[in-house]
Amino acid sequence: MSPTIYTIILSSLATGTIITMTSFHWLMAWIGLELNTLAIIPIISTLHHPRSTEAATKYFLTQAAASAMILFSSMINAWNTGTWDITQMSYTPSNTLLSLALALKLGLAPAHFWLPEVLQGSTLFTAFIITTWQKLAPMSLIYMTMNNLPSTVLLMLGLTSSAIGGWSGLNQTQTRKIMAYSSIAHLGWMAMIASIMSNIMIMNLVVYLMMTTALFISLICSKSKTIKDTATIWTTSPALAIIMMLTLLSLGGLPPLTGFLPKWLVLEELIMQNLIPMATAMAMSALLSLFFYLRLTYTTTLTLPPNTLQMKFKWRFKPTMPSMMMILSTMAILMLPLTPLILL
Repeated sequence: MSPTIYTIILSSLATGTIITMTSFHWLMAWIGLELNTLAIIPIISTLHHPRSTEAATKYFLTQAAASAMILFSSMINAWNTGTWDITQMSYTPSNTLLSLALALKLGLAPAHFWLPEVLQGSTLFTAFIITTWQKLAPMSLIYMTMNNLPSTVLLMLGLTSSAIGGWSGLNQTQTRKIMAYSSIAHLGWMAMIASIMSNIMIMNLVVYLMMTTALFISLICSKSKTIKDTATIWTTSPALAIIMMLTLLSLGGLPPLTGFLPKWLVLEELIMQNLIPMATAMAMSALLSLFFYLRLTYTTTLTLPPNTLQMKFKWRFKPTMPSMMMILSTMAILMLPLTPLILL
């Protein structure tokens, strides 16, 4: 793909998301979602491989169906209330339909089956875009309509996503599929808290974006597509292996790291709302996710590949780490002490 066309497509991708995030009319939000979807399709299918074509087709069908459901729910609401304002979703059936449409758009369980397959058929960079930037527009719609969305539906979507995201990621060997299930699990935490405390949801999203971006940059720098590939990172760049280890542990939500912050606040808020069984189930599901993060951590830092040479480090050009990676990695690892400032 020529740089000019690629630039136009990426700018269209950004424009679609920004239109959706800044609109208050349902038609404009829908136009932004469609522009966003149509822009990502060529990016997914750049490889000209049957698998990438299949991934692009699956992505298009699911996103088109979700956008149609969003438009349909807004039409039902406009028919009954006389307004197209996004914040005025007061008709209950349209709210329920909107919740399910946004779940399909984001990849929340049980509408999550497309996400791992699409990521597996894409490049690492495309998978990075799908798991980070593509979540912004639907999350902004959830943020704008959260006062009207049925909280029971969101709680159940959050619980099932967290459980299935952790459970399904256990037997994966491909890093892109692991990141897909990681995304599903994290989005479950956001859906869980969306109807209770919007500020924590936004904070959760920001932390998730930072951690996922840092990890994807590590995977792209080391060209790690499978768990087996991560075992060779240490011999190429020990610094990258250490950064990746800490980022993985942060994604798992271990206490001294940034990833513990959203889980801590979500569980605290659930307990304050007297949703103790839900909080317990979410904490248990976090252990499932933590297992495959720890497995990746183990292969990245504690194993060495079979080596017939007498030298510890293989001769190879060291991967060039972008300067942005150091900033993101630092934020993805060391932001827990800022919790009091966030709460204030």
